[in-house]
Amino acid sequence: MANIKQSLEQLMTVDGAMCAALVDSESGMMLGSTGSGVDLEIAAAGNTEVMRAKLRTMKQLGLDDRIDDLLITLGKQYHIIRPCTRQEGMFFYFVLDKSRANLALARRKVVDIDRDLQF
Repeated sequence: MANIKQSLEQLMTVDGAMCAALVDSESGMMLGSTGSGVDLEIAAAGNTEVMRAKLRTMKQLGLDDRIDDLLITLGKQYHIIRPCTRQEGMFFYFVLDKSRANLALARRKVVDIDRDLQF
């Protein structure tokens, strides 16, 4: 099992990794972060709103399901948002350089990190 710092450092071993954070979805504050290329404080707050909007929409639609992850594909980057399964109210935010990243492997790595995270 890994702590927050170790978990985020492991995400950065993925080809194309730029930065990563673990975010409290109640406050939008980061519990840990690493890397560069994106202002993670702004991204954490903004993606908290993305998570809230998706959860609100699912509720309005009557969907009895969970979010595995949200993927935002930009021209040059992938942004992966994955709710933490071990600690409700938190999510991973992971940014990758699209030209260097393997999206399937990156998503799998976030799943593995989530599983091994220890609070």
